[in-house]
Amino acid sequence: MALIDRFFERAVKRGQLTVIHSDGATRTFGAADAELKPVTLRLAKGAQRRILTDPSLGAAEAFIDGDLTLEQGDILDLLTLITANNRWEDNPSVLQPKPLRALVDGIMHRLGRINMAKRSKRNVAHHYDLSDRLYDLFLDADRQYSCAYFGDVANSLEQAQIDKKAHIAAKLAIQPGMKVLDIGCGWGGMALYLHRKTGAEVLGVTLSEEQLKVARRRAEESGVADKVRFELIDYRHVTGQFDRIVSVGMFEHVGPPFYRTFFRKCRELLTPDGVMLLHTIGRAGAPGVTDKFTLKYIFPGGYIPALSEIARGYEGMRYFLTDVEVLRLHYAHTLKHWYDRTVAAKESIVALYDERFFRMWSFYLAGCYVSFWNGGLVNYQLQFARSRDALPLTRDYMVDGERALHEVATAGQDRAELHAAGAFFG
Repeated sequence: MALIDRFFERAVKRGQLTVIHSDGATRTFGAADAELKPVTLRLAKGAQRRILTDPSLGAAEAFIDGDLTLEQGDILDLLTLITANNRWEDNPSVLQPKPLRALVDGIMHRLGRINMAKRSKRNVAHHYDLSDRLYDLFLDADRQYSCAYFGDVANSLEQAQIDKKAHIAAKLAIQPGMKVLDIGCGWGGMALYLHRKTGAEVLGVTLSEEQLKVARRRAEESGVADKVRFELIDYRHVTGQFDRIVSVGMFEHVGPPFYRTFFRKCRELLTPDGVMLLHTIGRAGAPGVTDKFTLKYIFPGGYIPALSEIARGYEGMRYFLTDVEVLRLHYAHTLKHWYDRTVAAKESIVALYDERFFRMWSFYLAGCYVSFWNGGLVNYQLQFARSRDALPLTRDYMVDGERALHEVATAGQDRAELHAAGAFFG
């Protein structure tokens, strides 16, 4: 029996995996499972060594290079099958002490996550300055490149992203005329939404030149460039005072050595009654390391924090942590939409880049999906306030505000009707 066959024999119990070796030999592992699609993969010569040497990066690169091909099912089916046999909550190894090698890797990983300002800009450009056309092919119309909010899993991606913005806006409790800072503003969708729905003046900051161009153009086209501004600037260099701060999908790029810098700067920028909403991918368990594929191909310098690491970032700074919400499967559903749209747009993506890029991008989205579906990743929404009196005593205002936003959206109206409806935004 080939060494890799022993690997698959241990790894696959649920679901059926058939492996065709480079010499034509075929082995089948596991047992049929109604919840898992059967998968058949073919390994070219040399693929076995790559996978066994480094299962995570080796398998990814074998797929990207075409040395691992799927004859039944696709890469999402394969990764779902493999990870379903090793779900995060069912894995006893998370309760065991870490071996010395893992501890060393963790230390080296953290040294590599030191994101000085110039490196941060390079890291952001690596991912976010890709062609606008690529993002148009798989994101929603507002280009929300972060976890959507599914009140109903049957909702469209477009609706779920609108609901995400309403969910966050309601938590922020914004009054007309407030000043809001959007750290990591992307293509401007959240900033424009907050102004349109609440009347707030918003400053969005980004390190992506391509995102900046789009965000500024959108503000101009909407006639609100005097109320919604966008700047190419590191959050560490922002000045002024803001009633509200929102940051969605940016904290993953800060790096643990700079968490205290981030929270200290945000506290400095908030007014005494200021409120901040931080939306970030997080680890359900203990601190870990970023996988090699993601660091090499997708987010150099990126790191997903454990809740304990976030807590160490703000503790002692006289913040009130006023609300914590854990979104468990919302990002999995978001990523499934992105993956399906990517697969449907294969010809366009290949024409834009090439086959190898398409395989890399589809592996990235499939890998992210299973990390939330079967792995240990979640999304955290953490709300902070400088004053104990900045927000109502109960969470009811969030529910009321969110409901009012949805009712106003259904009626095709905006902030005047929203405040007339009695929603609490401040």
